[in-house]
Amino acid sequence: MSIFIEIAIKNVYNTNNYKRKEIVMKKYFSLYKKQFILGPAFKLAEAILELLVPLVVAQIIDIGIANGDKSYILKMGVILFLLAFFGVVFAIICQYSAAVAQQGVGTHLRNDLFKKINIMSEEDIEKFGSATLITRITNDVTQIQSAVAMLIRLVFRSPFLIAGSLIMAVGLDKKISVIFFVSAIIVSVILYIVLSRSLPLYKTVQSKLDKLASVVKDNLSGVRVVRAFSKTEFEKKRFKKSNDELTELNVKVGTLTALLNPLTFAVLNGAIVLILYLGGIKVNTGSLQQGEVLAFTNYMTQILLSIIVFSNVIVIFTKAGASIFRVKEILEFKTTVNETENADATPDFSKPAVEFDSVNFSYGTAEERVLSNISFAINSGETVGIIGGTGSGKSTLVNLIMRFYDADSGSVKIYGNAVKDYKFSTLRKFSHIVPQKSRLFSGTVKENLLFGNENASDEELIEALKIAQAYEFVKKMPDFLDAEINENSKNLSGGQKQRLCIARALVGKPEILIFDDSSSALDFATDARLRKAIHDELNRTTVITVSQRVNTVKNADRIIVMNDGEVCGIGTHSELFNSNEVYNEICLSQLSEREVGAV
Repeated sequence: MSIFIEIAIKNVYNTNNYKRKEIVMKKYFSLYKKQFILGPAFKLAEAILELLVPLVVAQIIDIGIANGDKSYILKMGVILFLLAFFGVVFAIICQYSAAVAQQGVGTHLRNDLFKKINIMSEEDIEKFGSATLITRITNDVTQIQSAVAMLIRLVFRSPFLIAGSLIMAVGLDKKISVIFFVSAIIVSVILYIVLSRSLPLYKTVQSKLDKLASVVKDNLSGVRVVRAFSKTEFEKKRFKKSNDELTELNVKVGTLTALLNPLTFAVLNGAIVLILYLGGIKVNTGSLQQGEVLAFTNYMTQILLSIIVFSNVIVIFTKAGASIFRVKEILEFKTTVNETENADATPDFSKPAVEFDSVNFSYGTAEERVLSNISFAINSGETVGIIGGTGSGKSTLVNLIMRFYDADSGSVKIYGNAVKDYKFSTLRKFSHIVPQKSRLFSGTVKENLLFGNENASDEELIEALKIAQAYEFVKKMPDFLDAEINENSKNLSGGQKQRLCIARALVGKPEILIFDDSSSALDFATDARLRKAIHDELNRTTVITVSQRVNTVKNADRIIVMNDGEVCGIGTHSELFNSNEVYNEICLSQLSEREVGAV
């Protein structure tokens, strides 16, 4: 059955290198085999009953009415009622089957897409873009659902009614049936001309929709920046341009497809006029009966409606074909960071907590390296600061520890094993990171904190809040732990969001805790209290702090200085200040004369 959608894909892309293979939809079709068999079967049964109706009506006119036989009319009327009754029953069964398959396929597709997106690395998500991923999991899946419903309800019914009506017409009168065949050929030519020009445009429509979604997303997430720089009018123009492009393309496609109905109606209504004219002549000569002429017009009407419906089905399949290609691209995408098969390493806590050995890394296919020849080791329980200028590779380095990316060469080890040898769940259970961008989810404070450990008690949550210096402001919120956090955390300040993110990481009580410039929104006093609380309460935890602030890292056991993607110094604050030029410059740009003199 998936051959119809497969044809639609080929129509959209018109590629010679399209290989015939089982498309991704077949997997989802197999989950609803019963619906894909029962639905079309009952729809065909309904179509057969529909084809019988004009014959019954013709007999009522030619026999019952012509002879004044009331009992015959009543008997045939009962048959008409039964045909209608069973037709409705069959249609309801088909519609129910279509609804079950439609919603089921959509649900499974969205679930699988969401699972795939969640195992993508940051590089993979950046490659596609979040706007197009959202469009594919919503709009594209909806297009596919529409095609599934049409596949069950109309794909077999419409061609069967067209073929059946032609056969019935031939059985009534071969000469008049020629009109049917000529009309069918003319309508087929119209369909080919219109659809061949409109179908390839649907892929472009989806890409324009992606672009529009991207503009909307940028404005929703950056509304404060837009207003702060008085760029509202500029963004309106940008949205209008993108929206106009989408509208123009949709109008172009709509104008082409809108020609189908009037042209088809003109041809087939002209055919009906010819049938009535020639049929009238034959009735006068006695070679055809009045009821048979009525049957001819009914069959022509059925053909008319079936062709119109079928042309719309082709359009729906074409849209779905473009959507399937886009969905398939996600489902079959090979992520750049994968869980290694048979990954079952267990941490050896007697080994260094983190160890880099000649690590090199670059983003995607870029030739320029972000990290070059990185080598160092961090002992268990040690507090290490990482500092350097903007773009020096600090965040990239800690992202390799969490295996958000894989190193191009060299090895990254945690507790004696390469990060690739751990399952993701194991690796990210004993190592937590607080990222640069504070991200909380809609819901309560408690629900967000439980991301760190879903089994944590309220006492453990409160303890984490106190260490993160978040307890005081959370305590003042309505409902305390059950206080609601709005979408994008708009009811919290930047510092409050950072402290809740830190608390969330602390709840899991990880062996390795990474702060990736996650206290940048805190004032110096709060930052100092946070560092003291972490030092006092987490003295057995390996703490890695990435920061551009000297005050944040100067009390660390060791400091790693980054410059242009390389480690240019490792040591204590005083050692580096007196011996490392890069660190010395950073200190002099941030510390007062009194603080510098105290070194």
